[in-house]
Amino acid sequence: MTDPNSRVLQMRLVIEASDYDEAVAFYRDSLGAAEELQIHGDNDEKVTILDVGRATLEISNPAQVDMIDRVEVGRRVSPHLRVAFEVADARGVTEELTAAGASLIASPTHTPWDSLNARLEGPGRLQLTIFQELADPLPGSQSGSEAPTSTES
Repeated sequence: MTDPNSRVLQMRLVIEASDYDEAVAFYRDSLGAAEELQIHGDNDEKVTILDVGRATLEISNPAQVDMIDRVEVGRRVSPHLRVAFEVADARGVTEELTAAGASLIASPTHTPWDSLNARLEGPGRLQLTIFQELADPLPGSQSGSEAPTSTES
């Protein structure tokens, strides 16, 4: 739900994909993002806007990114930008997305913050985390976060 007092009404992540049709099929058809708008111009310009649910901007320092990579993959692999999608079945979605052409970087891994996270590379060379929350957040904790704010030991 959008806070009516927020100045930011929407976050849009723009992916430049050399194989536009492959990228649309992957994110819309395989991942299951709903199509909001599609426009094709006269000079082969193409854009499809997909609804991927609630969006947050997670800002992490290098130590946090290193820790998440160690847990999910076993080594540092993150580029400057990585997109995480929360799903109800991380194993099933990971299988579907790899069958649809994503490259598997790391299979679903149970994390210390009690989620099941997989790492993929999707069309447009976009690195993806597919994650499933395994337990309800504790009362008073922040929900929807991919990782804890405290440093894991």
